[in-house]
Amino acid sequence: MSTSHVIIGDGIAGSSAAETIREADPDADVTVITDEGETLYNRILIKEFAKGKLPEAPISIHEPDWYDERDIGLELNTHVTDVDTDAHEIRTHSGDVYEYDKLLIATGGTPAQLPVDNSDADGLHHFWTFQDARAIREHAEEADKGIIVGAGLLGIDLAAICGAQDIEANFLMRGNRWWRYALSLDGAEILHDAMREKGVTPQFDSGVDHFETDDDDQIVAAIDPNGERYEGDFAGVAIGLHFNTEFLRGSGIETDNGVVVDEYMRTNDEDVYAAGDITQFWDTILDERAQNGAWGSAKEQGSIAGNNMVADVDDDTEEEAFRWVSTYSITHFDFPFLSFGHPTLGDEEAEAKYGEREWRRLTFKDGKLIGGVLIGDLSQQSKFKKLIREEHQIGDKKDLLTEQDVDMDKLLEDAPATAE
Repeated sequence: MSTSHVIIGDGIAGSSAAETIREADPDADVTVITDEGETLYNRILIKEFAKGKLPEAPISIHEPDWYDERDIGLELNTHVTDVDTDAHEIRTHSGDVYEYDKLLIATGGTPAQLPVDNSDADGLHHFWTFQDARAIREHAEEADKGIIVGAGLLGIDLAAICGAQDIEANFLMRGNRWWRYALSLDGAEILHDAMREKGVTPQFDSGVDHFETDDDDQIVAAIDPNGERYEGDFAGVAIGLHFNTEFLRGSGIETDNGVVVDEYMRTNDEDVYAAGDITQFWDTILDERAQNGAWGSAKEQGSIAGNNMVADVDDDTEEEAFRWVSTYSITHFDFPFLSFGHPTLGDEEAEAKYGEREWRRLTFKDGKLIGGVLIGDLSQQSKFKKLIREEHQIGDKKDLLTEQDVDMDKLLEDAPATAE
């Protein structure tokens, strides 16, 4: 009998798992279930679409024929309501039941809503799906003034959309800088200046107490906790995700702000796996649990999960562990920006500025490099990622690491790798 693999979610993690399973086991029964109404698309490029820089066509990755050609079952617009791990069954909103031998959860998250008055009014957008991007682009092309909330990586996407669509916007941030957990004031100010050049004004120590609306329930302004009023007929909110785990209640699958998995993407149930930004995975580099929503990380997790789902039932397939140094890049400005590893963690850091828009910050844990941010000059990223993967003890060589061109031979003298 063929093995039945069911995958909940058709993002890059779920799709990569399906492709990996099919390549490893041509006879497997593979079904992908998604609550979205369209097949896999590029979540990285939807920001360029929303900015008006790309048409729809390049955003799509898989057409329905892609699944047909690989004999992968695809169920769109289908919500999974519960998982019965004892019976090895999942149930959907329409009452359908799918049996599985191996199950993958790759359901991602849903944008969090601000817990303030009028946060669901017309003209307020969250940015996560292609449908979100379509609504944002349509509205942005007509809007005059904008309000952006959320000083993180998705918030700056919304700010850049305003800049590209000639919307004069205020970017409301609770702290004293953008992405304050990963950047110092020196590094953040490079981004602040770039935003201002595009007509987006950072407002620090701010936020939203409530939104004002007109008689048609349309956003007209945000009032911050200090009583400052910011007018806007377009608002974008990006304050994080609620991970889609509600359907797992009662299943026995361990969750903790996501789905808990080991380095093999396996949950506490040996027949259930998870992949993508929903996972709290065991990071073999940090030697602790971690979470990461980068596209490359999700794709690799999906491939690893798919391989290991097959390996559980096929002695010829070798199990693989997830070991990855993620990257996240921003291309909104006339200089590059890239984060790698875990730039918001660590017990020490080092930074240096090399020019008006060239800056570097590195983070360390227990003497090992674990992450960083590069602005302007990305030429050293492969060196830093190698140092992270190999777990070199180099925390005492920050002067060498902050040289504009890192001399690896000199750096690694008496600094052996500690990775197994």
